[in-house]
Formats: sequence, structure tokens, C-alpha cells
Amino acid sequence: MASLATLLRNETRGTKENDKLVDLFRNRSELKKEFAALRNEKYMLQDRIKQHRGATARVEQRLLHLENLLLDPEWVYNVIAFYQLRALAKQCTDQLSRFAEQLKQQSEQRAHSRTLESWNDGRQQKLDGVKKQIGEQRMDLQSLEDQLQAARHKLMTMNGFVRLFRGRRIARQVEEVAAEIEVGKVQESELLQDLDRIQRLDPPDNQGLDVAAKRSINFMILSFAQQLYLDFEEYELIELAKEANEKSVGAINYGGKAECDAILKMIAKCKAAAEQATGLAGTLQKRARLIGEQASFRHDDNAVPVPASVTTVFVMDGNGSVEQKSANLLGDNYFGMAKILSR
Repeated sequence: MASLATLLRNETRGTKENDKLVDLFRNRSELKKEFAALRNEKYMLQDRIKQHRGATARVEQRLLHLENLLLDPEWVYNVIAFYQLRALAKQCTDQLSRFAEQLKQQSEQRAHSRTLESWNDGRQQKLDGVKKQIGEQRMDLQSLEDQLQAARHKLMTMNGFVRLFRGRRIARQVEEVAAEIEVGKVQESELLQDLDRIQRLDPPDNQGLDVAAKRSINFMILSFAQQLYLDFEEYELIELAKEANEKSVGAINYGGKAECDAILKMIAKCKAAAEQATGLAGTLQKRARLIGEQASFRHDDNAVPVPASVTTVFVMDGNGSVEQKSANLLGDNYFGMAKILSR
């Protein structure tokens, strides 16, 4: 017995030690995972620090470059002209973006209104159908109630002799009519539940625009972009503004003070003319129709036309005459149009 007890104690002690070893290895494994995660986080943070340092160094380099340009008498006026041209290009891009957003919102509202109108019509038809069934059901119930009252009255007014021969038949009739009334009440309750369910239906969500609507919007955006292009071209600013928007300061030399002042005057005239422009809606719509007639698409589900198919710029005067010029506004991404068009 003593040796058996000793053996049991040894086994118990061995089991406990094995459990401790298992726990130790498990804890060691968890610590390794946590250490690996911390190490990966450390490397990620170090990479982010390098990126931020690089970005900061590039900004400081650009600021130093700009400071040197401003200190140079031959370049200071070029810097002013450059940023004025870039601001003008940004203004036109923002204007085109707002125009596009308004078109999209208006089109989505109209499409959603049509969807809601159709949904409301269908819902009202269902409501009218159920209400009609409820009305007919109630008329049938009223008729059955009248039959039940008549049968009960007839049964109650029968004398003993007649009741003996015809009473059972009238009693069965009373039971049958009463059963029909109960069935009718159940059907009416179900119809009322259907009516409540239809009344509680949620309207459909905005499903967005289809391809045809997106194409129509894009034709108007292209029409407006052509109007901006023509305004820029009239004051000989279109290429200068596009170049300033794509290049960095110091990469373009416009000349001396006189040349830069001339550019600033043209920018002021262009802005003044844009503020005074009115009645463009009809012109834009007419131009959009002409653009749509020439536009082609790579696939049936594409909303953005092939750039080469919309290179004709339509110039319209107050008399309604139309002239044509050639400029690949979409292909050359004037005014950042590629990001503005609906897709």
C-alpha cells in the first residue's frame, strides 16, 4: 500500500509538472506573437517617419526655391503671373465641378421623383384593391348577418308542430350562416392586415442614374468645358493656365514685368467677362445636343465618350450661327475633366 501511495504521488507530481511546462510553452508562444507584432509596428512607424521626413524635406526645398525666385528681380513678376494663372485654372476647375455636381443632383432628384411617383401609384393601386375587397367583404358579412337574424327569428316564431318538422333544417341553416360569418370575419382581419402592411411599406432608395442619364450629364459638362475653353482662348490664356496648372513655379518664364503685367490684365478681363456672362443655358443645351450627335462610346455601358469623338468645339454667337474648332479637351484633360465626368 505504501508503494502504491508513493506511486500515485509521483504520478500526480509529474502531471502537475507537465501542466506547468505546457503553460510555460503556451505563454512563451504568446509572448513571441506579441513581440513579432510590436516589431512589425515598429518597422511600420519607422517607414512612416521616413515618409514624413521626405515629404517635409520636399516642402522645405520648394519653399526655398520659391523664396529664391521671389528674391530674384527677374523672376518675381513671373511668380505672381504663374500663381494668378494657376488660381484662374483652379477657379474654372471648381466652377466646372460645381456645375457637374448640380447636374448630377438635379438628375438624381428627377429620377428618384419619377421612381417615387411610380411606386406611389403602384402602392395606391394595391391599397385601392384591398379597400375594395374589404368593402365587398363587409357587404357580404352584412348580408350574412341579415340572413342569420331572419333564420333565428323564423326559428323562434315557429309553433310546436311546425318546429317539429322544419326546426332542424332552420337550426342547421343558422349554424351554417354563423360559420360563414366567422370565416368572413377572419378574411376581413387578414385584409386589414394586408392594408396595414401596404401602408407601412418603405419607399425605394435612390437607385442612382442609368447610362443614358450619365451620358446626358457628360454632354452638358463637355458643353460647359467648351464654353470655358472659348473664354480662355479669347483672352489668350487657355494654354498658359493649363501649363501653370501642370508645371511647377519657376519652370515657366513669361518675360519681364511688362509681359507679366499684360497677363495679369488679361486675367482680370477674363474674370470680369465671366461674371457678366448671362443666358448661357440655351447655348449649353444646344451645344450639348451637337456633342451628343458626334459622340461615340467603346461599349454600350460606357458613359464617357471616346475622346477622339468629341474634339469638335462648337462656337455659337447671339444670332444662332455655329462655327467649329478643333480641340481635344477630354483627351488633354482640360480643367481636370477626367475626374469630373460621370461614370
